[in-house]
Amino acid sequence: MTKQPFEADTGRVLNIVINSLYSEKEIFLRELISNSSDAIDKRRFQKLTGKSNSSDSSDYEIQIEVSSKEQILSIRDNGIGMSKEDLISSLGTIAKSGTTEFLAKLEASKQSDDSKSVNLIGQFGVGFYAAFMIADKVEVISKKEGGTKAFKWNSDGISGFDVGDATRDEIGTTVNLYVKKSEKDYLKRDRLVEIVKKYSDHIQYPIRFVDAKSKDKDTLNDASAIWMKSKSEISKEQYDEFFVQSGGGFGKPLITMHNKAEGIISYTSLLYIPEMKPFDLFHVDRAPKVKLYSNRVFITETLDNVLPRWLRFVNGVLDTSDLNLNVSREMLQHSPGLRRISKALKKKIISELKKKKEKNEEVFNKFWKEFGAVLKEGIYEDPDHKVDLLSLSKFKSSKGEDEKFLPQYVDGMHKKQKQIFYIAADSLDQATKSPHLEAFKSKDIEVLFFTDPIDTFWLSTQDEFDGKKFVSITQGSLDLSDFDEKGEDKKSQDQSSKFKDLTEGMKNALGDSVSDVRISTKLIDSACCLVASDAGMDVQMERIMKMQNKDFKGMPRILEVNPKHSLISYMEKLRPSDKENFDDLSKIVLDQAKLLEGHLPDDISFYCKKINQLITQGVKAS
Repeated sequence: MTKQPFEADTGRVLNIVINSLYSEKEIFLRELISNSSDAIDKRRFQKLTGKSNSSDSSDYEIQIEVSSKEQILSIRDNGIGMSKEDLISSLGTIAKSGTTEFLAKLEASKQSDDSKSVNLIGQFGVGFYAAFMIADKVEVISKKEGGTKAFKWNSDGISGFDVGDATRDEIGTTVNLYVKKSEKDYLKRDRLVEIVKKYSDHIQYPIRFVDAKSKDKDTLNDASAIWMKSKSEISKEQYDEFFVQSGGGFGKPLITMHNKAEGIISYTSLLYIPEMKPFDLFHVDRAPKVKLYSNRVFITETLDNVLPRWLRFVNGVLDTSDLNLNVSREMLQHSPGLRRISKALKKKIISELKKKKEKNEEVFNKFWKEFGAVLKEGIYEDPDHKVDLLSLSKFKSSKGEDEKFLPQYVDGMHKKQKQIFYIAADSLDQATKSPHLEAFKSKDIEVLFFTDPIDTFWLSTQDEFDGKKFVSITQGSLDLSDFDEKGEDKKSQDQSSKFKDLTEGMKNALGDSVSDVRISTKLIDSACCLVASDAGMDVQMERIMKMQNKDFKGMPRILEVNPKHSLISYMEKLRPSDKENFDDLSKIVLDQAKLLEGHLPDDISFYCKKINQLITQGVKAS
């Protein structure tokens, strides 16, 4: 056998794991048992779909055996097994997608609570390598279902690994751990029983301790599918344990939903929402991780129709006997029965979130902080539930630091207000500093801040809430005269004709860079701002379109100016006598409006040169 090196990322992760970052080394057994359970699931599915060519035993089990003399701990299963290629690709390489995040979180956990780091191994799919925390050498002997030969993989976790031929009659896998002298505790039966009960009691296959001499077997776990039990039989600790066992996530579940439905179609579901978002929540291929079972027989966890992508933070189990499994995966995906179940599950999850919103604000706020941006995708993607999801959505606003539900905003609207005002921006800081807010603040009108990219998209499909239209304060000519208690708006309207020469002069100087220049009724302190036309695209939507398509130019917008501002007032005086400087200042004003939105001027060199010139002149004059 030729020694093969680990890939660089695998070596980095192994180095940290082996050097005992984790205080809870016992989780190695949880991870190896979970791997065995998954392997048996896959073999049962092969048989169920008629893809298995070998004689198959129905006595699926996971065995644990100890050889005290040789200090070997063995975990065996009769699952699907691995080929030589599987051993190399699965045990010699760590998926690139999560390596950086994994290492970052490992480093962070050093600085905080070590107990949190226990779950990072499972979260990033490197559970097998936890074996090296207690073993000097790990040996894997496996024979794949459908194969004729067995193969052995072994490694010390440092210098690389070997893969060669081996002898094994049964299909399945054996993992032999050559336990370190300092970890002899893991060779004691009582210790192993304790770990199995703690982490793996509800694995649905029997976990049996094999006596090394007599070969008698003693079942250690409950070996029942927890989701098939009644709620009264399950403790919170057991729910939490199954959350980890089923690959739901790391940490603990924030919300647990266990439901049994009977009727036209019957099913049992056990769904979890984790307390922390997974590292890949916004990856393109991220999907809800709901395992589909039929009478406790694992079918698949890759059906897209069980839950939509906007619920991709949900994990768990769905078990039903009312699906026709003698069809292809594609046909099963589009079965009417699965559509009915999916519809019911969505309603259940939304109902549970509503309950938390009304009765447990702390839990809902934790949920919203982690998953709110994803939930709002459903407003855009799911017409049947967009109103419910809008009612669950929270937004920052121009009044106070706390987020508000839309019903709260509507209840607190100005007595003359008939519309829901909002500003869409890349960040909260950008929204709060926007000059567009000035008139609204002066008139005590609350404005919502939409700072998630999805907000701009769902607005295109849902333009009102509770009979109130959503109105962008960066688009169109807003009439705030109903809120004008001091007659300021009438004065501004009068100024439009007064400063007609100013606005026309600036428009001539700016040309096609703007669609128009007009006196603003919104600006109080700022000199200028850019506004989209009534028929134009909202500022934030235009920005997103430009990010997706570099060739997208967008439409020229309206430049609004504040005649009370010293700069605009100076320009009005300058206009009749110095056209060159007036034109240059018009461009500077436009560039300022772009900067206030987070954009750079079109001609940065000109902007800097002109600003420097004006500053120098000002210093000399003083």
